[in-house]
This record gives sequence, structure tokens and C-alpha cells, in this order.
Amino acid sequence: MESYLTPNELWFVRHHNPVPIIDPNNYKLTVKGKGCKEVTFSLQELQEKFPKHEVDVTIQCSGNRRSHFDGVKKAQGIPWNMGGVSTARFGGARLKDVLEYCGVKDPEKHGINHVQFISQDEMLASIPIEKAFSYSGDVLLAYEMNGEEIPTDHGYPVRAVVPGYVGVRNVKWVKEVFVSEHEAEGPWQRGVAYKGFASNITDLQHLPTHIIERAAPVQEPPVTSLIVHPAHNAKVHSNTLEMKGWAYSGGGRGIVRVEVSIDGGKSWHTAELKEGSEQKLTRAWAWTFWSAHVEIPKELRGKSSEVLCRATDASYNSQPEHASSIWNVRGLCNTAWHRKTVHFD
Repeated sequence: MESYLTPNELWFVRHHNPVPIIDPNNYKLTVKGKGCKEVTFSLQELQEKFPKHEVDVTIQCSGNRRSHFDGVKKAQGIPWNMGGVSTARFGGARLKDVLEYCGVKDPEKHGINHVQFISQDEMLASIPIEKAFSYSGDVLLAYEMNGEEIPTDHGYPVRAVVPGYVGVRNVKWVKEVFVSEHEAEGPWQRGVAYKGFASNITDLQHLPTHIIERAAPVQEPPVTSLIVHPAHNAKVHSNTLEMKGWAYSGGGRGIVRVEVSIDGGKSWHTAELKEGSEQKLTRAWAWTFWSAHVEIPKELRGKSSEVLCRATDASYNSQPEHASSIWNVRGLCNTAWHRKTVHFD
């Protein structure tokens, strides 16, 4: 909460394969596929042929808060707590500009449905053409992060940045952009890794193929919020509890309200929306900070209490009360009310 933009060295790191080391002088990015001519760009050409566009973007792993499902049932995957999320100002070429340069026009007429990103580490994922080919979608082939070259761990020299989408779609070390009728192949798009199955599905090993294929991959994360201050099990000696945190919703849906409770949800108070609240409600690609000061009632003095937060986005989606209602075997999109225990003196 000290900085709205997360310093590069503090960004969360998540890889699927070993990190490739790429010589920028030899780097090549190829655009090809349905309805476009094949063009290969050097890093310098990407930087010089297209205007640099900058966007503040929050990227969150869809498994963030996976460990918070443990009270219901353990889910499969890295046991993220709260740290799988960060925000940066990314700079680079708009994907739409690059696609148009390569001859993409009227995607619907040419049966173009998806744009696939293929990485130097052979990881691949895709996004719908409606997102990729929209100026207001702000999708980048980014080469800058917080005013510097993108660090190696975060995709140097070029990373796909897809505002409002879960982390896995923001493919690092991009070597190819493939315009296609179909989604990307592979476990990250068509497999079980990033699909939220019904709560009765607990065995992925024997899951029928038709169920896997029918399930939609996670793209835009639901609305969520977290308490950053106070810490869990903090002791409060004052008459007022200061609370701070952030809220975020995928798809560019801005945050319209954050509420907090210091008595386990019996009563609620509206928090003040701070940095990030100035974003357009239909194009809010980054988190919104919030704060609240709540007077501690006499009946809570000398006791422990559960403090909570919940957010509502511009489409009036709100967070579910309990993780049990959204549990899934892959532990994706845990957006239940965030809870901490605080001890009031």
C-alpha cells in the first residue's frame, strides 16, 4: 500500500517452464495466421513502427487465495495466499495496430475468433478477437514495465499484456502471434489447469474429455477485495480501527463500492475509494485502493473479532460471502469476503 504501482523487484513471479534468456539483438516476433500476411519484427521495429501506448494494469494469478479454500477442501495447485497480484504501468505497441499493419481487417468476415500468443518457453494461450482487435481493449505487446525494460522474469523482451484478464493470458517472452479460428491448444487453454469446474468434480485424472472441452477457460476474473492493514491477529490499542486494502474486478469493470465490517458481518461501513477510483468504470484495468476508519464499540473491547471486506463493481457484481459456494478443484477465482481476526484491547 506504499505505492500504487508495484516496484518491478516486488512483483509476484509465476512461470510454467524454465526462464528463457533472449538476446534482444536476435529477438524476432512473427505475426501470422488467418486473414493476415506473415510479418516478422525485430524488437527495434516494434518500438519504431508503432506508437508506444501506456496502460496501468493489475495482473492477478487466477489461483490467488487458493489456500483460502483449504477450510472447505484442499484444491489442486500452488497454495497461493494473497500475494499473486501486482500492478504496473506497461508500455508497448497496441496489438490492434500490429494486427492492422499485418493486414487483419474485418475479423468476423474472415472467421477470425481468437489470437494466440506463443512463448519462447513453448507456453501458449489465447484471447478472443473481440478483445484483441479493440482499441478500448488496450492489449499490448509490451516492452516496458514501470518505465524500464521488462525484467527477464516478467517477459523480456516482449510480453503480451491483456488488461482485465487473468495472469495466464499475459504470455511472457512472446515469439509468435497467431491469428486463428480456434483457441490455443495445450493445457493452459484447453486443459484442466485454468478451468473452474463444478464443486462435485473432485477427480481431474478421470474426468471425461467432453466435460473438459465443454468447460470455459478463465478469462476475466470476478470482483474481489483484500484487507492489507491490519495484519491477521493484530492487537488494536486505539478507539478506532484503521483498515486499508485494494479492490479489483476483471474486464475493465471499475469498483463502485467497498464495505468493511469489524464485528463479523453484523454491521457494515462504507470505505473511502482512493487511488484508482478515477479510472473509467468501463476501462478500469488496475486495482482501486480503499481505506476506512471504524469506531470500536464498547461491546468489542477486550475481545477478538473477525474483520471483513467486500467489494461491488460497475456491473453490480459483488463478492460471495463464503468460499464454500465457489469451491472448485483447481482452486481458481477465490473471491469470497476476505476475513482477518483482530484483538481489541
